[in-house]
Amino acid sequence: MDEKTEKLRDIFVDVAGDETVTESQAEARGSLIEEDDEAIAARLEDVLERMQERYGFDSDLDEEALYAVVRRFYEGEDDATIAEALDIDEEAVFLARTDLHLLREADVDPPFAFEELRELLDAEYTVSEMAAVLDADEPAVQRYRRVLETQRESRQVNGRFRDEFEEILTDADLGTRMTEDVRETGLEDATDGMETDVSF
Repeated sequence: MDEKTEKLRDIFVDVAGDETVTESQAEARGSLIEEDDEAIAARLEDVLERMQERYGFDSDLDEEALYAVVRRFYEGEDDATIAEALDIDEEAVFLARTDLHLLREADVDPPFAFEELRELLDAEYTVSEMAAVLDADEPAVQRYRRVLETQRESRQVNGRFRDEFEEILTDADLGTRMTEDVRETGLEDATDGMETDVSF
């Protein structure tokens, strides 16, 4: 086992908490992909590297922590649980999730009109100006602005990176169930009111 392969295995073991996938774990999670731990880690590393190269991450979490965020997100853990497991705050988890195009249904349910936020973003309003127009506090506006920008990034690649995570970590049925609401709510919102220039 070379040094890189050993490192990837160590990352997987640290996140999974065990060196093997037991029968009970397989039953609890549905159908885990039938690959060895090193292959799973290598495939995830590849996706993370391509996303980092394409977008640049705002999160300062290291590769191992980002790997853990992806795994735990698809295991159904909320941000508070992930934050506790990684010994970071929930905002750091949110930042990492949005870097990785991993949105929850709650992410697209702001206390103001999402469409109005979209229009203000298109008009290049600052966060403080948006907050004044929306009668909202700036941290909330900043959060949902980031969600909107994440939706747009994901839409530009047809959700490709999220799909790759799902393919690696879950079987098709489980992946569909876990993300169906977010797809419908998030990407529908991202395209609502926007012109589509598609030629066939």
